[in-house]
Amino acid sequence: MRQYLDLVRQILERGEQKRDRTGTGTISIFGHQTRYDLRDGFPILTTKKVLFDAVVYELLWFLKGSTNIQDGLTQHTPIWNAWAAPDGELGPVYGYQWRKWEKFIWEERTQTYRKEHIDQIEQALDLIKTNPDSRRIIVSAWNPADIDKMALPPCHAFVQFYVVNGRLDCQLYQRSADVALGVPFNIASYALLLSLMACESNLTPGMFIHTLGDAHIYLNHVQGLKVQLDRKPGPLPRLELPRKKVLEYTFEDIRLVGYQPAPFIKFPIAV
Repeated sequence: MRQYLDLVRQILERGEQKRDRTGTGTISIFGHQTRYDLRDGFPILTTKKVLFDAVVYELLWFLKGSTNIQDGLTQHTPIWNAWAAPDGELGPVYGYQWRKWEKFIWEERTQTYRKEHIDQIEQALDLIKTNPDSRRIIVSAWNPADIDKMALPPCHAFVQFYVVNGRLDCQLYQRSADVALGVPFNIASYALLLSLMACESNLTPGMFIHTLGDAHIYLNHVQGLKVQLDRKPGPLPRLELPRKKVLEYTFEDIRLVGYQPAPFIKFPIAV
């Protein structure tokens, strides 16, 4: 995971200071891309501990179409607690857009619109299997009509899948990237999503390409990242999955083997 450490160094050495929504202040660059080959091992940081259990819980929560931290469908990562309403609701965030993107159809008979939903995950899986050369295998969380209804607009906004030579790649565009706290989580989450999609489609998980818009380090994260930069990356673990449909996976199905990270570094969340 030297690619991640290179990103941190680049921001610390070349980034520019900017104010931000939270009032914390950041050092930031705009436009950066890193590539992780899952055939070399599962891309999760070894220079600090990443809570893989939380990665799994959150992704499965998204894949259920959930938008409430109290809905009981699956466990969620506590990261979302800071933005949830008292009843646990977050509005039409990732899970809703992935599984229930709203579509309105005009009914001539009644002269009214009827609402339906598009399941983007099922749609993407179908294209991967039946039309693998398509350049339209896309899942978008960025729905301009719903942004104001969301507790937090999507940071990781748009993912595209690419099938070639028995391999499945994916590229994520992330508009806003909290490099210390969020990006390690995002890398592991989309590498896991890629692996689940590849497993159902009988393909080898290949490249995860991570394209960042505003890649920033909060000023109160700098010291922790300097500690991390002094650590030497270790060997990558491997992911073990049973062959199942993406939407049928449970937490118990997903195993990360051989993960031996350096100690956890605590970073405060900028809300």
